[in-house]
Amino acid sequence: MGKNVLVLNGSPRTNGNTAALVDAFAEGAGQAGNDVVRFDVALMDIAPCRGCLGGGADAESPCVQKDDMGAVYAAYRAADVVVLASPMYCWSVTAQEKAVLDRLFALMEAGMRAAVAGGAEAAAAEAEAGGKGCVLLMPAEEDTERNFAPVVSYYETLCERMGWRDLGRVLVGGVYRAGDIAGNPALDEARELGAGLR
Repeated sequence: MGKNVLVLNGSPRTNGNTAALVDAFAEGAGQAGNDVVRFDVALMDIAPCRGCLGGGADAESPCVQKDDMGAVYAAYRAADVVVLASPMYCWSVTAQEKAVLDRLFALMEAGMRAAVAGGAEAAAAEAEAGGKGCVLLMPAEEDTERNFAPVVSYYETLCERMGWRDLGRVLVGGVYRAGDIAGNPALDEARELGAGLR
């Protein structure tokens, strides 16, 4: 049985190196019988988190802000695997990708509210927050372990705190301008990673 795969592409370039990695990954995942839903979050209306701590009151619409994040929440709930795809910007993900990740906090708030209430609802909310697999796809200009270290640290912490299982990473340096990734073995690596989600 295939998995539901949610791809969060944070690149503002629709035909850049990150998009090529996502396309390769999605091709492999689709051929293996998985269902892939992709959001190009830089093209969506997703505001940054306000830090209001008001999320989670409405289980169906967990954030007080009503924008395109609603579609992401629905896809996230259904997902078995979350794919974080982003070019490296200042040794992190793009601001657009970070906004989505920050806004996922509303789901954590929903889980905390349910835990206070107790019962089966709390268990369901906790299960919703975690238990998913996660993949990181990232192109960058510099191709050194030191360059990727801050992102790897962030990703590992995110997986730990969100209860996600790391299913793999494709970190490819030396790709700066759009199209630089063409012919790069990282595309095959991403395709194989997607195909392995059986």
